[in-house]
Amino acid sequence: MRLEDLLIYNPIVIQCHNFPDADAIASAYGLYLYFLSKGKDASIIYSGKEEIQKSNLKLMCYELKIPIQYVKEAPVALNEVNSLLITVDCQYGAKNVEKFDAKNIAIIDHHRIEVEYNQNCMIVPSYGACSTVIWKLLLDAGFDANTDENLSTALYYGLYMDTKEFAEIEHPVDRDAADMLKHNTMKVLLFKNSNISLKELETAGIALLRYSYNDDYSFAVCKSNECDPNVLGIISDFLIMVDSIKICVAYCKTHGGFKYSVRSCVREVDASQLAAFLAEKMGSGGGHYDKAGGFISEALFEEKFPTLHSEGYFNNKMVEYFDMYDMVYPDEYDIEIDKCQSYIKRKREIGCVKMSEVMPVGTEVNIRTIEGDMDLVTTDDLYALIGIKGEVYTNLADKFERSYEIVSDTYDFEKCVLDPIYEPSIRNMRNGDTVSLVSYAKTCVSKGTTRIFAKQLDKHVKVFSNWDTSKYWVGKPGDYIACRTDDYHDVYIIDRDVFNESYALAGEEN
Repeated sequence: MRLEDLLIYNPIVIQCHNFPDADAIASAYGLYLYFLSKGKDASIIYSGKEEIQKSNLKLMCYELKIPIQYVKEAPVALNEVNSLLITVDCQYGAKNVEKFDAKNIAIIDHHRIEVEYNQNCMIVPSYGACSTVIWKLLLDAGFDANTDENLSTALYYGLYMDTKEFAEIEHPVDRDAADMLKHNTMKVLLFKNSNISLKELETAGIALLRYSYNDDYSFAVCKSNECDPNVLGIISDFLIMVDSIKICVAYCKTHGGFKYSVRSCVREVDASQLAAFLAEKMGSGGGHYDKAGGFISEALFEEKFPTLHSEGYFNNKMVEYFDMYDMVYPDEYDIEIDKCQSYIKRKREIGCVKMSEVMPVGTEVNIRTIEGDMDLVTTDDLYALIGIKGEVYTNLADKFERSYEIVSDTYDFEKCVLDPIYEPSIRNMRNGDTVSLVSYAKTCVSKGTTRIFAKQLDKHVKVFSNWDTSKYWVGKPGDYIACRTDDYHDVYIIDRDVFNESYALAGEEN
């Protein structure tokens, strides 16, 4: 669905879910301004048991001049034959939104699909906020949210709040929106610091008295009474400041399940990965390396663990996580060459970018890929390679020139990548300039001269690399752990699918 497809309707009523949050309000506001710019009669409404009570949301609507109206009955405009009702951050007919009769219906949301899909639906569950969906729709429609500071601030704050202050950002499009929305910093600070009441302060204090601590793995788990997700973030932020707590989880029972917040201050635990692990097959989780969060469905939890209480689950699951992994530090690791086989890289086309041709030497940059972000500093001898799954990894010039040859000055991302759903980009951390890495890429193939030793994993491992000692790569059973035959300390993980596509046993490469 495109926003242009909805211009056949007029008037247009934009409805938030009952008890709207910052994400719903921001999303509605983006649509409202777009349709106004196209000469449409547009309005924003919400319903439910009561009007907005939270001080940060009242401030948001006042400061950003968002004309949202509380209604108990369907607007008269919906009686018109060509009218349209758009539900944002919710789905028409779902339990969390008042159902008003309407001639025509559209849905824009980022939650799991709950209702029958039609041609006027845009539901993207992989995005962290509906504000991202709206930002992308506006961008695709040629409507720059940054031309209106109130709108860009609203969308930024909506994304900020729905991802627990960006702690749960996972999808690269969410990251793009957060980076590119030119918001009013002071207004966001005002909203952010009006976000907790005295009652919620009391809730957080009581929860902190109930923590449990695991001395073997230096983690804490803290259960709270039902509260706003931001209160969970405050609880976990406080816990992680304790000297003996290196990883923590704060959670509460909420409507339909359990919300939780994760913090980590050690490189051996990626909070985003841990958050996803806690919700495995029962919900979703994600975020940043140090801050993350997620949600577990109560129905799925009770189906899987009918006799287990929540405190037991979180503590048991944390221990399971720590017991699951072997740690691999390249300088200390012995790859056991006698248990490996020798492989050579197939002559498959991949992308290569000389970093100094994209950004000046010495520039701090962030490379964003479907697999996550990578921070580095550009040098004249650094290359970025775009692999067959859209992943990005680096080579120094001497290693690149020994291993690859450039066969074309152009590169076709769609052709060379197995599932080309997101093009990697590169952002200048000094000034925020962002460009497509693909646009600078050339095509290269392996010379077939560099061999690796590799063996298939039979358990999970975390591998730290010599070129980025602050983060690790996860290998799961079935993936491969490998090293170059000329450098036993250049240890890395190769995804099973990538390995099968990219490598052949030495002597069988043809």
